[in-house]
Amino acid sequence: MPFGEREDELWEAMKPRFKPRTISDPNIKYTRHLFEGTGPFAPSSSTAAVRYSDARSTLARVVRRSPEVLVKVTGRKKGAKHLKAHLDYIGRHGDIRMETRDREEIVSKEDAQRIADEWSDPLYWRQGTSVSAVAMVFSMPEGTNPETVKQSVREAAELLIGDNHDWLMSLHTDTPRPHVHLTVQAEGLDRKRFDPRREDLFRFREAFAAALRSRGVEAEATPRYTRGQGRAGTSMALTQLRARIRNGVSRQPTDADLRQAREAMQVALGKAQQPAFVAKTRARWQDTKRRFEVAAEQLDRSADREDRRLARDVRQFIQERATIETIPDRVLRDAEKRVREAQARGRDDRPPDRGVPRGTPPPPSRRR
Repeated sequence: MPFGEREDELWEAMKPRFKPRTISDPNIKYTRHLFEGTGPFAPSSSTAAVRYSDARSTLARVVRRSPEVLVKVTGRKKGAKHLKAHLDYIGRHGDIRMETRDREEIVSKEDAQRIADEWSDPLYWRQGTSVSAVAMVFSMPEGTNPETVKQSVREAAELLIGDNHDWLMSLHTDTPRPHVHLTVQAEGLDRKRFDPRREDLFRFREAFAAALRSRGVEAEATPRYTRGQGRAGTSMALTQLRARIRNGVSRQPTDADLRQAREAMQVALGKAQQPAFVAKTRARWQDTKRRFEVAAEQLDRSADREDRRLARDVRQFIQERATIETIPDRVLRDAEKRVREAQARGRDDRPPDRGVPRGTPPPPSRRR
C-alpha cells in the first residue's frame, strides 16, 4: 500500500485539536466550516496530494527533531504609560532599532512616546483599564541566523495581522536564542480587538515555521504531544518568579509550585489521584504512537528508499519515547522520593525493644 492512503489519521495526530467556544458568536456558521473543514474550507481533490506531501514532510521533521518555533504572548499593555515602558524595554531605551509595519525605524524616545499615545488615544476615556497593545515574542534555538528570524516574523505578521492593526517589531540577540518582540496595537481599523488565543498562536507558529523553511531554515510547529513531550510551557510571569527564586532574589515559592507540591504529596500518600488530564495525555500519546506505527508500515512498503529510511526513523522515534511525562508526573516522582526517605528515617529512629538487653548488637541483615 503506497504511503498516502491513510494520511488523514496521521495528519490529525500531528495537529492539535481545538475546541473553540462559539456560543453566541454571530459568525458561528463560518467558524463551524473553518474548524470542521466543510463548506468553503472543504478539501478538494486537487489539494489532496499537496496535503499528503505536507503530512509526510511534517512527519519527517518531527521524528528527525527539527527545531520547534516558539511563539507566546508576553503581556498586554494598558494605557500609554504602560505601553511606553514596554517600548523602552524592547528598544533598550534607544539602543535597539524598532521597525514599524511600514518599515519605519523607531530609535528615539520621542517617537516611542508618540506611538504609545497614538495607540492609546482611542481609549483615553478608560485609560489604564483597557488593553492598548499585545506583546508577543517569536524565538528560535541558538545558532539560527537572527536576520532570518526577523524577516520570518515580519512575513508571518503581514500574513496574519495585515494592515488592520498597526504593529512594530524589535530583534534581540543578547541571549543565545535570537528572538523578536512583536507588539500589536489592540484596536484595529475595523474596531475589532487583537486578542490572540491558543488556536491563533498555533497559526502564528505555523506561519513563522513556514517562513523560516522558505528561507532554508529547518523549523516545525507541532503540538508537544506529537513529539512525545508532556510538559507544557509556563507563563512569562511564572518563569520570571522562578528565576528570581533560583537567583536568590526571593525565597518565597510560587503559589503554583506550592499547589502542585501539595497535590502530589496527597497522591503519593494514597489520599488523592492524579488529575484527569494526565491519563488523557497518556491515552493521546498511545493513539499518536499507533498512528506513527501505521505510517511506518506504509512507508516500509514503498519502493522509494527515502520512505523506507523514514520508516526506520519513525520506529526509532517511538522506541525512544515509550512513555510521556507530564509536570504532575515529575512532581509526583519527587513527592514519592520524599515519602520513601521519610519512611526510611522513621524505621531508623524506631525505639529499641525493651526485652533486648542494652548493648546487644543488631542482627545481621539478610542478603540474597
